Amino acid sequence: MNYSHLDRPIQFLKGVGPKRADAFARLGITSARDLLYHAPRRYDDASSVESIGSLEVGMDATAIGRIRSKGVIPTRRGLRIFQAVLEDDSGMITVAWPGQPWLDRKLREGDTLLVSGRVKFFHGRQLQPREYIVLERGVGGESASSTDTELESGMVFVSYPASEDVPQWVLRSVFDKNLTEMLTWADDDEYVTPRMQAEHGLPRLAEAFKWLHRPKTIYEAEKARRRLAFDELFFLQLIQAQARRKATEDNPGIQHIRTNELIRPLHQALPFELTTAQGRALREIYNDMCSGRRMNRMLQGDVGTGKTAVAVFAMLLSVEGGRQACLMAPTEILAEQHARGVSRMLDPLGVEVTLLTGSLSVRSRRDALESISSGSARIVVGTHALIQEAVAFDELGIVVIDEQHRFGVKQRMAISDREGRIPDILVMSATPIPRSLAMALYGDLDLSLLDEMPPGRKPVTTSLRSTDHRTAVYEFVRSEIAMGRQAYIVYPLVDDSEKIDLLSAKREFERLSSEVFLEERVGLIHGQLASAEKDSVMREFITGKIDILVATTVIEVGIDVPNASVMLIEHAERFGLSQLHQLRGRVGRGTAESHCILVAEPGENALERLRIFRDTSDGFEVARADLQIRGQGDLFGSQQHGRDPALRFADLLLDEDLLVDAQSEARALVEEDPELERADHAAIQAHLEGLYKHRLAMFRVG
Repeated sequence: MNYSHLDRPIQFLKGVGPKRADAFARLGITSARDLLYHAPRRYDDASSVESIGSLEVGMDATAIGRIRSKGVIPTRRGLRIFQAVLEDDSGMITVAWPGQPWLDRKLREGDTLLVSGRVKFFHGRQLQPREYIVLERGVGGESASSTDTELESGMVFVSYPASEDVPQWVLRSVFDKNLTEMLTWADDDEYVTPRMQAEHGLPRLAEAFKWLHRPKTIYEAEKARRRLAFDELFFLQLIQAQARRKATEDNPGIQHIRTNELIRPLHQALPFELTTAQGRALREIYNDMCSGRRMNRMLQGDVGTGKTAVAVFAMLLSVEGGRQACLMAPTEILAEQHARGVSRMLDPLGVEVTLLTGSLSVRSRRDALESISSGSARIVVGTHALIQEAVAFDELGIVVIDEQHRFGVKQRMAISDREGRIPDILVMSATPIPRSLAMALYGDLDLSLLDEMPPGRKPVTTSLRSTDHRTAVYEFVRSEIAMGRQAYIVYPLVDDSEKIDLLSAKREFERLSSEVFLEERVGLIHGQLASAEKDSVMREFITGKIDILVATTVIEVGIDVPNASVMLIEHAERFGLSQLHQLRGRVGRGTAESHCILVAEPGENALERLRIFRDTSDGFEVARADLQIRGQGDLFGSQQHGRDPALRFADLLLDEDLLVDAQSEARALVEEDPELERADHAAIQAHLEGLYKHRLAMFRVG
């Protein structure tokens, strides 16, 4: 990246210096650019700031004033209270901080404070701040005159993430001394063309930074945030667009020819009509497969939306052209489940399905490998066994990967890149996520959504119960078992924990099987069991040898037991909404009415969250609520809550329109100039390499 004035080390800015630069570095600010991108955490519009003289008891108010006097007041009970008298042109008020006498050393007479809190009556009006900000340091007891000017001109007061070593007033002072000059340097980073500015309503970068740090209205601050949010989303989508092009364009794909020799008979043999969403997804998939461009597509849909049926039609297009197709699942049970389901669909067509898993007998494995290598096995379903070196396809036309998040990048690449052959890729996910999050996470893939349930599918009845009702819940489970049904009981922990007081699967399995469900057959499954043990327990549950399966979330994805009619989730408040929805999806797969019962003793916030889940059956709506509550986290790293460090300004729910625009611009740019070699794209390339190099490396890997 060429040197920009914005690369100037923070210590050389006015009002900083070497000593203070170390403190700024601990805030993550090491350059002028870092300072410009230091996002405010809140704004206080001067129009909402009350004059001190107008404050009344009972008001929740924000006020600005100068410290006229201060001191520490002891009480009879030994509590020490720091008090200050704030004044503005309209009057004075006492401000008190109980138990914080150390503020006497931190604040001094003449300082200008912004305080927010409730006004109470205690020997007169008194405000106890929830929060305070030092706007200006008084000099020799004199306050800076700019505060009154700002109030009169309708300025918006900016509050930054600060620290003990770099308090609010220091940040404001450094911005005051350097912002004008830094705004002239911001042109070094400008990459948005006048056409993009006009089309998407974006201010220039320098203008955005001016509005971010010194807005005259909240509207200006929001316009600044949206411009910087667009930048974040654009560069994220640009990295993914390059990965997408690499996957679909750099290597020639297969141009499949549709003859309808198998596709039409399957349509006619189906005992149901495809939904509108399934039809739309198939058109998108067939367009990709017949284009000669390698397909790299995700098929996303809730449990029961018919992803497997779509995948079978996609695989038949490959088979019609004389090629093979394979479907890879993360576990043997899921692979066997898929093999049975696909075989049922294709029996009327006379197309056989070959199963390849690690537990096949030596003879069965040899026969399967021979039919795969000879090409006589047209459709193959398997597990990781498909990517072993001994497996050689004759001519593989498409790879379908189920529950794609359960496979590593190298595993996905291994099945799709054998002996120089580049088949089409269709990855399936039953984990609904909001469209905006899907675009952010999987921008390197084209996305097909199944957002429609087939007619006649019964919804799962969801109920919320306190622990006081556990005995009645057990009675209900017993009644379902008596009618020949089966049930899951899920716990958040495998073992008891000394740190948190929660029921665990192991302990409760012992109690339930010996004290509660004496006549029912109870099994246990959790993530600490060996794969063979887990498979054995699941097979017993699938075949009906186990009535009640005590489990952890190891069963949340993919298992299909149509006879299971009850999902009982203990400590439901400990699970995210999307995880609860995945667990709920394990029931309601047969003809019987099914139930999801949440047992919880949550606080008010958690109770509201569980009510949202109880009243919402649409997986995409559940996921949207989950994202709103939990925050978007670190999308590509280890952080699970809050905001992604790479998305400091963008909000995936709030800015979906920006994300759509950013993806469109990024993909068009990569089509036009894949390596960003043109001179007019130099600023974009510099940004990409300089600010996003870690994410770029990640996407270049996979």
